[in-house]
Amino acid sequence: MRTPVVPIRVLTHNIRHGGSDLFKGELPWDERKQLLLNEFEYETRYCEESFICLQEVLHEQLSDVVAGLNQDIYPGASEWAYIGVGRDDGHEAGEYSPIFYRPSVWQLAHWETVWLSKTPNIPSKSWDAASIRIVTIGVLQHRKSGHTVLAMNTHLDDQGSRSRLEAARIILGKIHEYSQNDLSNLISGIFLAGDFNSEENQEAYQELTTSLLDAYKQVPSPRHFGDYITWTGFGYEDEPRSRIDYVLVPKEGPRQRLKVAGYAVLPNQFDNGVLSSDHRAVVVDFIL
Repeated sequence: MRTPVVPIRVLTHNIRHGGSDLFKGELPWDERKQLLLNEFEYETRYCEESFICLQEVLHEQLSDVVAGLNQDIYPGASEWAYIGVGRDDGHEAGEYSPIFYRPSVWQLAHWETVWLSKTPNIPSKSWDAASIRIVTIGVLQHRKSGHTVLAMNTHLDDQGSRSRLEAARIILGKIHEYSQNDLSNLISGIFLAGDFNSEENQEAYQELTTSLLDAYKQVPSPRHFGDYITWTGFGYEDEPRSRIDYVLVPKEGPRQRLKVAGYAVLPNQFDNGVLSSDHRAVVVDFIL
């Protein structure tokens, strides 16, 4: 009997932490959060198999996203859960890089947080990193088809070039590990989402794409929706705007049957002029 084809949508968005140190042009989290919640709901409403990968999420923001996603769910829809921890203590302190999924659709088989440092099992930073950095990893089995996905979400350092390079190597090492361990025979597809703080000509992107493919480049340009730029700032920063948010996948093979079907970069500003974040969301559609 033929295994059913599964459509999967991955949305990745750095939502800008909800701290009090606001940039010029930035509004507080309470004034931005509904715009982001509306984005998540709209983009995942009719794809039950969606994953939402967020970066720079403080615990209060995480609670708001959980509550918002699960409020006033339309008839027949499923509730959302997440995997992830605060990077500073492995519990609730510091920024999360959570992965949201629907437990009625995906059965969580395993998950872990890996610190992108010389001591990956404990909260830590190494090399020239300005902040503690993590990758959240989940192995989730699609309940109807039995397909299993290795989902990864990360946020690399904004200051340390060496740390971004070493973090990319750690991430590739984890993908290799999962391709060899006891879960390897289950895995049907792998994706890595996140804010890499690295443009195409820089260290992390260059290292990661030695083994992985950029979803952006797997869809012909005329079929892209939205903009190219993913980091916009709030309008007053000195740095040039850039593409630093990605979804990457391995080349097709026995453990990679995810095929890229669509690519989009969503707007982060509408008629009211409020920037929901200093990043735009990237949305990639897959067929498994």
